[in-house]
Amino acid sequence: MTALSQAGPIRLVLPPRTNTGDFAVGDWVLADPQSHLLHRRLTRKTVLERSHEGSNTPQLAAANVDTLFIVTSCTDDFNLARLERYLALANEAGTAPVIVLTKTDMVVDAREYQQQAASLQRGLAVVTLNPRSADAATALALWCGEGQTVALVGSSGVGKSTLVNTLAGPAQELPQQVGDIREHDAKGRHTTTSRSLHSIVGGGWVIDTPGMRALQVSDAAYGLEMLFAEITELAPHCRFRDCTHAREPGCAVQAAVAQGALDPDRLARWRKLSEENRGNTPVQTGPRGNRTIVARRKRR
Repeated sequence: MTALSQAGPIRLVLPPRTNTGDFAVGDWVLADPQSHLLHRRLTRKTVLERSHEGSNTPQLAAANVDTLFIVTSCTDDFNLARLERYLALANEAGTAPVIVLTKTDMVVDAREYQQQAASLQRGLAVVTLNPRSADAATALALWCGEGQTVALVGSSGVGKSTLVNTLAGPAQELPQQVGDIREHDAKGRHTTTSRSLHSIVGGGWVIDTPGMRALQVSDAAYGLEMLFAEITELAPHCRFRDCTHAREPGCAVQAAVAQGALDPDRLARWRKLSEENRGNTPVQTGPRGNRTIVARRKRR
């Protein structure tokens, strides 16, 4: 297991029975400066976890991330439902999300993409940039200051690795490999196969992650409530406390849809993510003091 120190990259010496799966890129650890023996991991401020279908154990994606750059392009990769999954992940982790739009030169007007992305969550920052341009670092400088850690997520081929190289500057020892885009569908090949940490010229840190097209939502109730705040705030006004906002009489959410104040597609995506979250989130059973965690059974 490697780490970055003031002297540069070092190879850590792990104590017996150390489980490397307990560590994530972005973790801060204490180690002996001479022997490089790992002593302990410091308490995390935030942690990004990714769930896999068929597994109850989440995979650690990154730790101590202050800002999550959700990178997508103004091409076929732009997908509101996928962006909402990333936003729920960031919200649940306590990380501030920022949507970064690339390849704006491939569309006549990028403002439509900006408006659609910004409408997904209140107060959401949306930035358009060219990852290869030096101006990209300036556009993201607000979140990349000294002591700040940012992470990039998104599909392959949207410019994540290029953006990492731009933020890290030409002085980095091992620039991220950048791949080409397939012409027939404008999608990229997986050039980043593992998570990596790089220093930013301004004094911060940036974490690159492999491209992801599938992201399961689990144990993210708070993240979904924040993402779909307009539905969360309407729910208490429904006639029934356990209203599913489907066909119940006196449903304030359905009334908002009928009045044109709420997009029915937005409600449909909320319902899908909420049901997925309930199905993937383990529940506690058993008497007090003797509880066990079991996975919910999926409906057939």
